[in-house]
Amino acid sequence: MRPGPLTLWPDVAPQWILNLPDWLENIFFKFYKSFIFDDRYTMYLEGLRNTLLLTILALLMGIVLGVVVALVRATWDKNGSEMQGISKFVLKLSNTVCNIYLTVIRGTPVIVQLMIWYFVIFAKSRNKVMVAAFAFGINSGAYVAEIIRSGIMAVDPGQNEAGRSLGFGYIDTMRFIVLPQAFKAVLPALANEFIVLLKETSVAGYVGLMDLGYAGNTVGGNAMEYLLPLLLTAVIYLILVMFFTHLVKKLERRLRNSER
Repeated sequence: MRPGPLTLWPDVAPQWILNLPDWLENIFFKFYKSFIFDDRYTMYLEGLRNTLLLTILALLMGIVLGVVVALVRATWDKNGSEMQGISKFVLKLSNTVCNIYLTVIRGTPVIVQLMIWYFVIFAKSRNKVMVAAFAFGINSGAYVAEIIRSGIMAVDPGQNEAGRSLGFGYIDTMRFIVLPQAFKAVLPALANEFIVLLKETSVAGYVGLMDLGYAGNTVGGNAMEYLLPLLLTAVIYLILVMFFTHLVKKLERRLRNSER
């Protein structure tokens, strides 16, 4: 009697597999029903596509939001005490809003934020990728903001004075002098944030989005065999993380060489 519930196994398996010892044939059978039967490998391909798309969209949104928040907080830290009038009030209010945003987002689990965005705020939307990208982008923006802010604060204050001596205003000084140096300093940290975000998106399955984690769990339930589907999911994540980690290390080496 063949292992497992699929009675069609003898009809689709090559003869050399059927002649193997039972334990080895059982491994091939589990592989077949986990990846090949009913084209289940397509779930992994769809999950990989959605995972990468979700990560890239969320990172781009996080960088834009993070830059805005970092500029507000860095400007207040550097110039808040010297400002007067309505401009000081507006900047102080903006800084307070940014602090509340950072406290709430960094103090609550990303999975709870994701479910609030999907089941409450965007309850009528069925575009799971965009809603999840928005949720992860908002979450990532809080961490990116602190990374960029640390880079801005690490730039020598003399650079601001140099910009003013060249006739630049505050905005132009930040745009052309301070921010480029800050980005160069924190670029490896931003790349590591991308890797962390890639792994965090594995909870997107809680809203029914077919990412890698959801694909592995779904295939495991359909095949009544969780070891191989989840193991493949883990291997794919590991390969992605190792690949992007390699790129980050190359980037760090190039930045070190450019400073010599």
